[in-house]
Amino acid sequence: MKQEQTYPDIKMFIDGTWCDGSRGKSEAVLNPATGLAIGNVPHASVEDLDRALDSAWRGFGAWRKTSAFDRYKLMRMAGEKLRERAGEIARILTLEQGKPLAEAKLEVLLGADIIDWFAEEARRSYGRVIPSRSGAVQQIVIKEPVGPVAAFTPWNFPINQAVRKISAAIAAGCPVILKGPEETPASCAALVQAYADAGLPPGVLNLVFGVPAEVSSYLIAHPLIRKISFTGSTQVGKQLAALAGSHMKRVTMELGGHAPALVFGDADVKESARLLSAAKFRNAGQVCVSPTRFIVHKSVYEEFVDHFTSAAKNLVVGDGLDAASQMGPLANHRRIEAMEAFVADAISRGGRVRTGGKRIGNEGFFFEPTVLTDVPLNARIMNEEPFGPIAPISAFSDLDEAIAEANRLPFGLAAYAYTKSASVIGAISTGTESGMMSVNHHGLALPETPFGGIKDSGYGSEGGVEAMEAYLNTKFITQMNSSPT
Repeated sequence: MKQEQTYPDIKMFIDGTWCDGSRGKSEAVLNPATGLAIGNVPHASVEDLDRALDSAWRGFGAWRKTSAFDRYKLMRMAGEKLRERAGEIARILTLEQGKPLAEAKLEVLLGADIIDWFAEEARRSYGRVIPSRSGAVQQIVIKEPVGPVAAFTPWNFPINQAVRKISAAIAAGCPVILKGPEETPASCAALVQAYADAGLPPGVLNLVFGVPAEVSSYLIAHPLIRKISFTGSTQVGKQLAALAGSHMKRVTMELGGHAPALVFGDADVKESARLLSAAKFRNAGQVCVSPTRFIVHKSVYEEFVDHFTSAAKNLVVGDGLDAASQMGPLANHRRIEAMEAFVADAISRGGRVRTGGKRIGNEGFFFEPTVLTDVPLNARIMNEEPFGPIAPISAFSDLDEAIAEANRLPFGLAAYAYTKSASVIGAISTGTESGMMSVNHHGLALPETPFGGIKDSGYGSEGGVEAMEAYLNTKFITQMNSSPT
């Protein structure tokens, strides 16, 4: 049964205080299951951004001097508070984002795990001693926090995208100004509240909302910001990276993808269809690492299509607060229009709809889980990231053809493959151009593993030890301990 939930009053968090925008501007937050407004999110003015910048700079002065052990203890406390509130936060997340409640709760709990992991890494930002060429000289390398960070996070995973940026920065000793998503502000604010309640000093974490282009252009160009982290579309990411480059700012970019999923003739077809369909329709396909191009060996093609289509047909689509729902709505009406355009274009080029292809009802933003076959390579769905519940399935004949199709697009975020052959695994592991690859299971986005792409999917990592490096400067110090003779 669907359960009602009161939506919280949204504020920004600047200099340790929750506040409205100084000019009173705001926009409505919609429940994607109904399309109706459930609240309002304030917009930051330039004056608000300046307050956040001043606060972050002051926070940097104190936080960089806080010991790694003390940062670790505070972060672990924030993680526990997030766990304690997981049920409450999950309902808020589902209200504003739409995903099924079980998925929302898993996102909150994984967020707590990510905080814990980076808390531990706070204690492991090791330097090193370099053997010198003179007994009188000592050569050491130390790691220092890079400085205030401007972080921009999307609506599809409002906890897990934000928590990676916040936790890596804070663990390294850097304050953060987080530009949260206007579509899903309350769950993002709940994450910030957990950190605040754990005792994070004022200025170390600030949360603002507003017109994305206005906030990003102001923060990235500002001299107090030393590092930028962005998750979003490739188009916007390139613009922000260019702006950051013009100011010599360090950048981490986690951008769009169009992940190939290769299924070879020796794979367990039924199991691969089960796992890939679950991954595809998770969060209604609104996942940057979602498998989006299914490339199946011709010997098992029809069998795979049948299993995958059956899984799509049997998915229960509905309000995420309904316990029976397995897939919720899309985030907004723009996504509905995008899905309809993809399907219409594919059909116009000879594509076949095996199941789905249409909006569900006229209340909320629901779209049928959709399977397409016979889609030519010049169709939009084969070249543009769908970011929705549409799965185009095509056939291949040999290994070289499969790898060539996997690498055809300029994206390189994630890739998947199913095979029992060790030689094929070796070939695709080295031959596929992607930042991450998962073979015979789905094991991406764990806190301890790298998370990032190559080519037009961005650069840098938001997971594993690699994530910490982006928030640390390397300083070399050479000193003579006695006068030379």
